[in-house]
Amino acid sequence: MADLKVRDTASDRKITFFVALALFAQESTWNFYDNQVPVLLRDHVASAALVGLFMGMDNLLGIFIQPWIGNRSDNTRTRWGRRIPYIAVGMPLAALIFVLLPWATSLTTLVIVMFLYALVANTTRPLAESLMPDFIAPERRSRANAIVKIATALTIIVASLISLLVVDEYPRGAFVIPAVIMLLATAVLVAKVRDNRSAAYQAAVAEDATAGRAEARMPVRKVVGELLRDPDRSRLLLLVTVLLFGGAWFASRSLITPYGMEALGLTRGEAGGLTLPSGIAYVLAAYPAALLAERFGRLRTMAGGMIVFATALATGTFVQTATGTVVVFCVAAAGAAAFMINAIVVLWNLAPSGLVLGTYTGLYAVTWYLGGFGGPALVGAMVDLTGWAGMLLDIAVLAALAVLVVVRLGYLQRRRAAASVTT
Repeated sequence: MADLKVRDTASDRKITFFVALALFAQESTWNFYDNQVPVLLRDHVASAALVGLFMGMDNLLGIFIQPWIGNRSDNTRTRWGRRIPYIAVGMPLAALIFVLLPWATSLTTLVIVMFLYALVANTTRPLAESLMPDFIAPERRSRANAIVKIATALTIIVASLISLLVVDEYPRGAFVIPAVIMLLATAVLVAKVRDNRSAAYQAAVAEDATAGRAEARMPVRKVVGELLRDPDRSRLLLLVTVLLFGGAWFASRSLITPYGMEALGLTRGEAGGLTLPSGIAYVLAAYPAALLAERFGRLRTMAGGMIVFATALATGTFVQTATGTVVVFCVAAAGAAAFMINAIVVLWNLAPSGLVLGTYTGLYAVTWYLGGFGGPALVGAMVDLTGWAGMLLDIAVLAALAVLVVVRLGYLQRRRAAASVTT
């Protein structure tokens, strides 16, 4: 038994490394895309609104593509598995399109290349992430997800270093570096991982054999319909929590620069740098957040983290100095890590079977992005009413609503557990 545990741990570490590598490569290109493509757009259009519209195209496509590709991979059966075939094609193709971005000579061609990159890259986003619950048992997923999140957070530093050290001298060649990272990661992943060996894939094949291939298929509409009709509202409440807290998180990131300028009297550059230390705080808090979840439960850890996030920002309303705001955002980011490391793990673990893990990964992404779309707009409307000085309190109120929903979710989980013990 001890030998089996050692082998399982080693296997978990390997697949966590490979998933982290794949997502590191993908996010390196995405972060560099966010850093440098707006500059390419500014060569063709003067309107900041148009630049923002074109830059938001990838998130809009993601809302439609990610659940679809996650579901399609769930229903795929090959000798390589159900995720790797798409990754093996999608990541190299995305890398090739990415390299073409700085060579676009007109707005039309640039937007076409951007669209193609966003289309292809969005198909690989949920697939690599879904490999983790395919291989790793539910009780060990938080630790693995913490390592993956740390790897993706580090891509911000990688993209910044490429911009700082290479872009000025080689504005086109700089795009090759993230693309090469993606190609190398794809080669390693394809050579080392066959997800037809995963527990989730084997369970899916067994279910195919029992129920029949046609009966076992789970199209997106069937998955969503089952989720909405389920009298146990746990999964739906979790997605509502993700929507609300995603809105609070994105509002705290996207509105911080005007907040720093309007409420703290900082310059644009100074205000934009307020959240940099909080990124480090997030990385440092990620793995401890997984350990706390294993000890105290994921829902409790998520609720505690959101309370820390909301309390820190509410406190920031009364400590309106640059130093105080940096400290507040570091504490808030540490609290947010407790939510962001564990929320998707809870959703995976609530999935009715391993047949739909890819679809659930896509549903999580869609809900998170919708929060990212609606949260800043909602908080911005509140700022119009209360002024910039109250922005952090406005975000704290939105986060508090998420806490109430997850508390309700925890109550339902405890009641269901008590009922199962009774019966």
